[in-house]
Amino acid sequence: VQLQASGGGLVLPGGSLRLSCAASGRTSSMGWFRQAPGKEREFVAVFGRSDSTKYYARSVRGRFTISRDNAKNTIYLQTNSQEPEDTAVYYCAADVRCTIYTCFVDGQYYDSWGQGTLVTVSS
Repeated sequence: VQLQASGGGLVLPGGSLRLSCAASGRTSSMGWFRQAPGKEREFVAVFGRSDSTKYYARSVRGRFTISRDNAKNTIYLQTNSQEPEDTAVYYCAADVRCTIYTCFVDGQYYDSWGQGTLVTVSS
């Protein structure tokens, strides 16, 4: 499956953005990861075994919300109260290879990746 991420840009601290990731076909669990300059890729938010199960990184919990539109094979990441530390390239991922928590939150277990969309939080 091919993934197309969009919605990144420049945002002021405290601002909001909505990222989108459209899949070319039906996929299993999808989610968002990010990589800040000079840092390793990290988990942000993912769906678990069902649409009602969502996992969030501690750093974004309460500020970011993951959602999906199954009719469009698309997931979203609503980012609110943005902080400079949120500056990163955001990647969507799909097709996790195992269905336990450890796999959902670890990017090495995903087979499909989008090209990334850059979010810059700066005044």
